[in-house]
Amino acid sequence: MLIKFIEYIGALIERPVLGLGRLMLLLYSTIKAMLRPPFEIRNIVRQMLEIGVNSLPVVFITAVFTGMVLALQSYTGFKRFGAEGLVGTVVALSMTRELGPVLAALIVTGRAGAAIAAELGTMRVTEQIDALEVMAANPIKYLVVPRFLSGMIMLPALTVLTDIVGIIGGYMVSVLMLGVNSKSYMRATWDFLDAEDIFNGLIKAFFFGAAFTLISCYKGFYTKGGAEGVGRACTGAVVYSSMTILVSDYFLSVWLF
Repeated sequence: MLIKFIEYIGALIERPVLGLGRLMLLLYSTIKAMLRPPFEIRNIVRQMLEIGVNSLPVVFITAVFTGMVLALQSYTGFKRFGAEGLVGTVVALSMTRELGPVLAALIVTGRAGAAIAAELGTMRVTEQIDALEVMAANPIKYLVVPRFLSGMIMLPALTVLTDIVGIIGGYMVSVLMLGVNSKSYMRATWDFLDAEDIFNGLIKAFFFGAAFTLISCYKGFYTKGGAEGVGRACTGAVVYSSMTILVSDYFLSVWLF
């Protein structure tokens, strides 16, 4: 009985340790392949369109309504203390430092991360990745590197859009609906917003882009179990990527701010 219990505990520990080790090996192989020619420019551009451009509508809608809700709730709270003029400051700092990169990362993870895992998982279970290896093509360079680079490039770009649209959404609610003075709102926004806040938010987005693409590629690349395995890979890619984004956001905030 004791031996079975020890074996069970060992299996619980072994699985995540092996998974983390394979993830680190995939990261190492990806970076090594990324630095060696030839460079898959066409594949990179195609993945930038898939990860970034095709995510624009959902990111835009999320950002504008997040800014609107943030302004509405901030105004309601600040009105009790006569500090309505600080709504612009709260919206700008919240979007650039925290909500912009995190929301963009979670939205893109749910849309593009699942697609990456499903595509690579399908290629794995249908032996297309094995066929690339047989033809002496490096599947990591051809499949993983373009997605990894595209995530690191496009997520900061989407974060910039999220910041701008969120601030505009907050402006519309504050000025057009709640009657906050337009000049006061803009002054509060720019007086307390530093370039460092925007830059540090983009650093977060860069890391989040690398994290969710790497995890999604890992879950798809090592899929097994047929169609059921592809479904598990998609679920795992979204869940683990989202958890990584939220956990790492705290440590990045401590480091950057």
